[in-house]
Amino acid sequence: MALWSLVLYALYLTLAFGGRALLQLRRTGSTGFVGIAGHRGSVEWTAGILFVAASVLVPATPVLDLAGVLEPIAALEGSMGHALGFLLFCAGLVGTLLAQVWMGASWRVGVDEEEKTELVVRGPFALVRNPIFSAMVPAILGLALLVPNAAAVAGFAALVCALELQVRFVEEPYLLRKHGTDYAAYASRVGRFVPGIGLSRDGGAR
Repeated sequence: MALWSLVLYALYLTLAFGGRALLQLRRTGSTGFVGIAGHRGSVEWTAGILFVAASVLVPATPVLDLAGVLEPIAALEGSMGHALGFLLFCAGLVGTLLAQVWMGASWRVGVDEEEKTELVVRGPFALVRNPIFSAMVPAILGLALLVPNAAAVAGFAALVCALELQVRFVEEPYLLRKHGTDYAAYASRVGRFVPGIGLSRDGGAR
């Protein structure tokens, strides 16, 4: 499973980030990558560092397994867990790509205060406010179940923490500043990551 995990992670990076960045570059002249924002120790910076940590830990997981450095967590190891992991990864990959298609030219990795992109509320964005992140979580969880060791758990935890911080304290306040009452109304009726959960009265974070 370790080799499969590496292959699937490479596939995810290629399609969801590399391929999307190239498409964005052709359409808009920008790759859409903004990078880590904020000063050292800020919430924005912390979210970025956690995301980088997750990006390192996820591929390191199967490598450490192959090297015999980390043993699988017995309670999570087995054919059922592997099958569930593969299904979650496939669903997460498809969900990520579909959400990116609906986001169109508004797709970005990070926040640029100088930009104001279209507020997308159609398609999967009518179900949850952050469908790309909602799909990313099961994809990475699936990879963790393929090689369930301590690095996999740490990588998944780092990703979830990074997404929570980024969305609640960076992206939502930014969207509220840029789109005002339109975003506030949208956030009050559409859940943050799961339909109906994380509704906001004012469109702000928390």
